[in-house]
Amino acid sequence: MKGVYFLLYLASIFILSEAQPMVSQPHAFKFESFNSIQEVGRSCSFIVIIKTSCSSIQFTRDEISLAFGDAYGNKVYVPRIDDPTSRRFERCISDTIQISGECTYQICHVALFRSGSDGWKPESVTIYGFNTRPVTFYYKRFIPNGVWFGFNHCSRAS
Repeated sequence: MKGVYFLLYLASIFILSEAQPMVSQPHAFKFESFNSIQEVGRSCSFIVIIKTSCSSIQFTRDEISLAFGDAYGNKVYVPRIDDPTSRRFERCISDTIQISGECTYQICHVALFRSGSDGWKPESVTIYGFNTRPVTFYYKRFIPNGVWFGFNHCSRAS
């Protein structure tokens, strides 16, 4: 009987440890050259919602690029998602951007690239894709200048 209780105890520890959410922080990393990406096959639509943090600057004039993709090497790259003629990426505001790009499976990595002197702090990036679940990546920190900065959860993709 003690053996059964011991096994139940071990099973409950395993189950509870699996239930804990993984906390992930964005980091700088290298992306392969996006200049070589060419549209092959079909093109899909994506909606990207970027919420700028309330602790960011009022708005940024910096150049912002976006890249995301799946665990199978399908990638979408947008060299400029900023709009110098508007106040896109204003503090406490969510901006919605419609993008066309290579079709993907479940999106598991995203990165932002910032070039400029203003600075910018996104709160989150949510991506809605064709035939995939929406995914949100929580930044909550300033994007460094001149490096790709983001998340790669592809090794954990199911």
